[in-house]
Amino acid sequence: MAKMMMLQQSQPSFSLLTSSLSDFNGAKLHLQVQYKRKVYQPKGALYVSASSEKKILIMGGTRFIGVFLSRLLVKEGHQVTLFTRGKSPIAKQLPGESDQDFADFSSKILHLKGDRKDYDFVKSSLSAEGFDVVYDINGREAEEVEPIIDALPKLEQYIYCSSAGVYLKSDILPHCEVDAVDPKSRHKGKLETESLLQSKGVNWTSIRPVYIYGPLNYNPVEEWFFHRLKAGRPIPVPNSGIQISQLGHVKDLATAFLAVLGNEKASREIFNISGEKYVTFDGLARACAKAGGFPEPEIVHYNPKEFDFGKKKAFPFRDQHFFASVEKAKHVLGWKPEFDLVEGLTDSYNLDFGRGTFRKEADFTTDDMILSKKLVLQS
Repeated sequence: MAKMMMLQQSQPSFSLLTSSLSDFNGAKLHLQVQYKRKVYQPKGALYVSASSEKKILIMGGTRFIGVFLSRLLVKEGHQVTLFTRGKSPIAKQLPGESDQDFADFSSKILHLKGDRKDYDFVKSSLSAEGFDVVYDINGREAEEVEPIIDALPKLEQYIYCSSAGVYLKSDILPHCEVDAVDPKSRHKGKLETESLLQSKGVNWTSIRPVYIYGPLNYNPVEEWFFHRLKAGRPIPVPNSGIQISQLGHVKDLATAFLAVLGNEKASREIFNISGEKYVTFDGLARACAKAGGFPEPEIVHYNPKEFDFGKKKAFPFRDQHFFASVEKAKHVLGWKPEFDLVEGLTDSYNLDFGRGTFRKEADFTTDDMILSKKLVLQS
C-alpha cells in the first residue's frame, strides 16, 4: 500500500452564531449560518437571498439524499418541485415520521414528470416554469446539465452534487478542494459538469461527498456490514484492514446542501462534505457491530489478488486510503456534521435494518470463496 501523508491545513477563524434548523425524525439538527463579521467575497460572486421563498427544482429527489433535502427545503418555506420519471412515489412516509409531518410535506411537494435525457422536453418545461434555484443531485454527465441552464436564463443558483471520487489518487491526504483531479476517473462526467458550470458563467456551487450512508441508502455501504452481522457471519476485509476511509451521514449532507442556498460565500465554490473523522475498514466493521448491538465481529483478512470474483464486488469500498478535508465547509459555510460515526450508523440501523427493510438481498458468494480458501489453508 502506498505511503500516506496527512496535512493539517490552516484555515481562517470565524465567529459563529448557532441557528437551529430543523429535525429529522426526532434527531435534532443544527446549522451554523450567521457570521458576526464579513468574510472575503470571491470576485464576481452573486448574491441570492436564502431568507426569501424560492422556487426550487430538484433533479431527482425521491431517493436517499433528495428525500431528506426536499423535506428541509419545504420546512424552510420554499416551493419545491421534483423532476423525476415518475417511477417512484413523490412522497413516501419515512420511518419515524409523524402522520402530520408527512401530510404537511405531501401537500406541498410538487412534481414535474419527465426524462432528463429528453432535452427538448427539459428546455420547454423548465422555461415555462422559470425556477430560481436548481439542485441537481442525480446528474452524471455535462450534456444533461446544459439544457437546464439554457432553459433558465434568470437562474439564481445551480447547486450540483459531485463526488470526491474526482480527485486524483495521491499519497498526500486528506483530499482538499484545490487538489488535482483525475479526468479519467469513473466520475469524470461530474468533473466535466463542474467545468461546464464554470464556463457558462452561472452562479454555481458544487458539493463533493465522500461515502454517504444513512437511512434509505440504496448503495450497499453500511448495509453490506449489517447483512453479515445479522447473519452471524465473519466479515471479509481486503488486505490489512487498516486502510483509512471516511463516511458522511445523509442528513448532514442535506444540511450542507441547505447551507449553500443563497449563501454568497458559496458562489462558484466547491466543498467537500463528509464526517469529521476517518475510520479504518476494520474499525468500520466494529462500528457497525456496535451500532446494531451485535457482538465483536470476526474479521477475516484476505488478498484480493488471490481470487477471481468476476464481476461481483467483494467489498463495498475502494481498497485504498480515501478521505477528504471538510474544513473549508466548516469555516466558510459554518456547517458542521451532527452525527459521529457510531451515532449515524445507529440511526441508519434503527430506521432501516432494525425494521427488516434491507435494500438488497444478501449475497455471500464472494464471502464463501474467501472463507473456503481460508479453511483449506488452515487444514
